[in-house]
Amino acid sequence: MKSNIKILLISVVCSTIIFFIFNSIVTIKENNYEVSYENEIIPQYSLNKISNQRNITSSSSLPDLTFAASKSIDAVVHVKNTSIVEDSDSWALQFFYGDDSRKKVGTGSGVIISPDGYIVTNYHVIENSSEVIVTTNDNKEYEAVIIGFDEIYDIAVLKIDSDKSLNYIFFGDSDSTLIGEWVLAVGNPYNLNSTVTAGIISSKSRDLNEYDQKNQSFIQTDAAVNFGNSGGALVNIEGELIGINTLIQSMTGGYVGYSFAVPSNTVRKIFEDLLEYGDVQKGLLGVRGVALNSPYSRQLNISETEGFYIDEIEVGFGADSAGLKRGDIIKSIDGFKINRFSDLSGYLSSKRPGDKVEVKYVRDNKSKTTIVVLKKSSN
Repeated sequence: MKSNIKILLISVVCSTIIFFIFNSIVTIKENNYEVSYENEIIPQYSLNKISNQRNITSSSSLPDLTFAASKSIDAVVHVKNTSIVEDSDSWALQFFYGDDSRKKVGTGSGVIISPDGYIVTNYHVIENSSEVIVTTNDNKEYEAVIIGFDEIYDIAVLKIDSDKSLNYIFFGDSDSTLIGEWVLAVGNPYNLNSTVTAGIISSKSRDLNEYDQKNQSFIQTDAAVNFGNSGGALVNIEGELIGINTLIQSMTGGYVGYSFAVPSNTVRKIFEDLLEYGDVQKGLLGVRGVALNSPYSRQLNISETEGFYIDEIEVGFGADSAGLKRGDIIKSIDGFKINRFSDLSGYLSSKRPGDKVEVKYVRDNKSKTTIVVLKKSSN
């Protein structure tokens, strides 16, 4: 009996010892596995988490647009244009309205650029108007006077009178803007009070009709712009005006990701010209030609594939006086790179007659530089 008890006790003790030894081995193996797991996986997860915070999910990775919105929203106004439309061939309208004309109402946006009530908008917003009513963001209405306009750049200047200083937006430098930079579009789409949308600058010096050689040089953005946004503000993250939203390119007429703004440097120059001279002073280089690319270069039998190829020099203008010739290739003006006609026209749109510009060009495969004095068109 005692022998059996002794054997039982020895068995229990041995089993216990074996259990602890086995358990220790298993625990060590599991801990080794966990340590190995932690060393390989957790830092990787931590790295992804930091990346997400910076680039995707964290608001700290995105620009704070609230400051720009607060600075600009009260300076953007609703513009209502009432015009008289002639309908002499419509007997029905004559019957109902008593004459051969009727009122047509259009709406858009505008931007206050001075505390005493000067406003810039698009010319097409106030075109053919008999009355222009401006409504500020605090719902006050003012009758506006048209100071002047430029049909080519589609910019108009209005003036309202108020018994107090008005909220306004400072001009920014549109030449210093960068592709990929965050911007806000502020306007009154679909007659809604000041609405803010965000996007980035998608392109600069955009010409929507590169073959007509009109002065088109837009800032392209993917910020949502719809009906009623015309004449509204495009601002940077500092709340500075860098463009006037002018048009969208769409099959439906609604927003599809492509909107275009007249650069603020052009707008500011038009505004200052209208106030000082009564019309827009255009400083002209006096050249005609084509923007180079591979097909044109092959056709012209030249090696250069970038720049503006001069095909014609207008007699008596600055380019003629400075010695530029047919066949010269303009590469830059004042250090501003020229690849397209819209680069050329866009840069010169902020210049006046009498201004001097430094033109770098290529002639016979040699780089040259000259100073050109811009001239005023005789038209």
